[in-house]
Amino acid sequence: MTKKRLVVLGTGLIGREHCTLVQNHPQAELVGVADVTDDAVAYAQNIGVPCYARFESLLDETKPDGAIIALPNTLHLAAGLACLQRQIPCLIEKPIADTIPAAQQLVQASESFAIPILVGHHRRHSPDIYESKRLIAEGAIGDLVAVNGMWMADKPDDYFNAEWRRKPGGGPLLINLIHEMDCLRFIVGEIESVRAFTSNAARGFEVEDTASISLRFENGALGSFIMSDSVASPYTWEATSGQALYFPHQPGDCYFFGGTNGSLAAPSMNLWRHDQKTDHWENPFLRQHMPLDGSRAYENQLDHFLAVLAGTAVPVIGARDAMMTLAATLAVGIAAREDRTVTLRELLT
Repeated sequence: MTKKRLVVLGTGLIGREHCTLVQNHPQAELVGVADVTDDAVAYAQNIGVPCYARFESLLDETKPDGAIIALPNTLHLAAGLACLQRQIPCLIEKPIADTIPAAQQLVQASESFAIPILVGHHRRHSPDIYESKRLIAEGAIGDLVAVNGMWMADKPDDYFNAEWRRKPGGGPLLINLIHEMDCLRFIVGEIESVRAFTSNAARGFEVEDTASISLRFENGALGSFIMSDSVASPYTWEATSGQALYFPHQPGDCYFFGGTNGSLAAPSMNLWRHDQKTDHWENPFLRQHMPLDGSRAYENQLDHFLAVLAGTAVPVIGARDAMMTLAATLAVGIAAREDRTVTLRELLT
C-alpha cells in the first residue's frame, strides 16, 4: 500500500505527538509541518521535515493526502477551510472550532465540497468507550435509565502560568469537559438540555475550576457529572483507562451507566446483573468483566484517519457531529452563568 502523505499544522504538545504517531506508522509519511515559532523550526529540522510559517504555503507546496490541524482553537476555522478549498481531508483537533457559527461554517464547507473532516475526539477510538456504546446499544443492561460520571484532577500551579488559562474560556469546561460531553453523547445519545453550577472557589481565578452538571438525554435517560481541576484524585478517564499519553495508569472507573437489568462501570468494564430477571435489590449481584482488545486510542485514531483518506471509512465523528459536542459543552457554561436550563436546540438555531 502506498503511504499517505500527511502534514501537521501546529507543533505544540499535541501537534508533536501527532508527528511522532505519523512517523511511526508504516502506512503514513510526514512531509511537513507549519508553525510560526523559532522552536518549531528547530523541531522540524530535528525530525527531518520542512517547516512553513504559513500553513497555506505548506498545503500548496507539499500537496498532501491529508492534514492534521493542531493549531489554537481560534485558527481551526481558517485552517479547516484552507484544507477543504484545496480538496484535502483533515483531522481537526477538538474542539472543531471556538464558536458555533465557526463550526457551522466548517460543517457547510465539508458537506458542500464533499471532503471529510475527522475531529480529534480521540476517546471514540478507545476500546472501553466503543465497547460501552456497543453493550448499552445491544441491551446488556436493559433500558438505560441513569448515567453518572466524574473528572477530578489536580493540575499543577505552573499550568496556570499561561494567562489565558486563568481567564474565561481557559478553564476545564472547554479544555476537559468537552471530552466528557462527547463520550456521553457517543455512548448514551443526544443531550436535550443541561443545568449546571460552576465555582472558582478553589483558586479564585476569573475562570471556573469546578462544575456540577445535570443532563437530560433525548432518549429519556438522566445524567449527572462532576468535574474539577483542583482535586487530588485518580478519577479521570486519562488515569483510569491507561490510554492517556502523559499520565500514569490508575485502574478504576469514571463512568457509571444504570439500566433496568444491570449496570456497567467503565473503564474497568465490570457489568453487574442479577442471576434471575425476577431478582431485585434484596438479591445478590453477579459481576462479569467484559474484555477489551488492548488497542490504543491515538493509534486507532490515526488508523481510522488513513482509512478515511483511502475512502474505506467515513469519519466516526465528522464536523456536524463534533458541532453537537461543542454545543453541549457551551450549554454548560451558559446554564451556570444564567442559572437556567439550556437546550441544545436554542444554541443551534
